[in-house]
Amino acid sequence: MDTKNLTAPNTTITYNRDALTAPTGNMYEAISIIAKRAEQINTDVREELVEKLEEFATYNDSLEEVFENKEQIEVSKFYERLPKPAAIAVEEWLEGKIYFRDTSSTES
Repeated sequence: MDTKNLTAPNTTITYNRDALTAPTGNMYEAISIIAKRAEQINTDVREELVEKLEEFATYNDSLEEVFENKEQIEVSKFYERLPKPAAIAVEEWLEGKIYFRDTSSTES
């Protein structure tokens, strides 16, 4: 996931309800699709963060010593400033980047 070129807002904004429901025609279905995508984004970002923090990890047998690693702190701050996964998912939805299919209609 390209975390540097995200266009999602960092703050709460109001979305046009008609724009959200346009692809499916149903608000609940649209929210369900957006929520599933937000979970995927959250998982990807979490895995990416853990990988980057593992690079700076120092393993000691002593629990008394706690080291503050500036690189780890900077990486953590960067990920804290990212937009929330739900905001990213809504932006992807509005831009038409999320693929979904209607499984309720049966074709014979």
